[in-house]
Amino acid sequence: MEQKLQYIVDKIGELNIQINEKQAEQFFRYYELLVEWNGFMNLTGITDFEEVVCKHFVDSLSIISTKDMSTVDNLIDIGTGAGFPGLPLKIAFPNVKVTLLDSLNKRIQFLNHVIEETGLTDIETIHGRAEDFAKPGQKREQYDLCVSRAVANLASLSEYCLPYVKIGGEFISYKSGEIEEELSDAKGAVFLLGGRLEECSTFTLPETDIHRSLVKIVKVNGCPKKYPRKSGLPTKSPLH
Repeated sequence: MEQKLQYIVDKIGELNIQINEKQAEQFFRYYELLVEWNGFMNLTGITDFEEVVCKHFVDSLSIISTKDMSTVDNLIDIGTGAGFPGLPLKIAFPNVKVTLLDSLNKRIQFLNHVIEETGLTDIETIHGRAEDFAKPGQKREQYDLCVSRAVANLASLSEYCLPYVKIGGEFISYKSGEIEEELSDAKGAVFLLGGRLEECSTFTLPETDIHRSLVKIVKVNGCPKKYPRKSGLPTKSPLH
């Protein structure tokens, strides 16, 4: 186990993020629970220890190449699934208040168990659809940062995510593969939703051949009240 803890420290250290023994243990416990629960529900196709560290933990934390996490008071992870990237960000940056949102209750039960087992605080889970909690008086424009590693086109993700972001805050989308056409197609939607495409940084995930992009969108204006549209529409009929 000591070797595995050191592996976690070393791999995360390659991002210039220094974690202590407690944080390494939290990451390892998260890994154990991920594999355990994956035996009876579909959380991840990756269960090898080193692969989970590189393709889930390090990938989630790669955001620091484009975002100074010391400037973030709170964040929301939309479509968090098994907790990526929100849970690794919470473990590595414990002062950040984190909200994890997912539409599948079984995944929320898993996340709640991980939170309890790792002793994390200032973190909440929400069971529901992104479009249902972005109304005024709920979570709308409450967050410095919104992140998502969900598999959806950028125009749809922007409609789900930008309503949660404060003016001056940011939405960062984790993307794989070629995204030039997707970026071009999303420009109109981003503008309509009060955002501005700030930058897109690309890199190859360490020890893999996975090409990763981080798309940063700054919230410069309020999002029109009619967005996000009702359930399913942002995916079925993306804004242009």
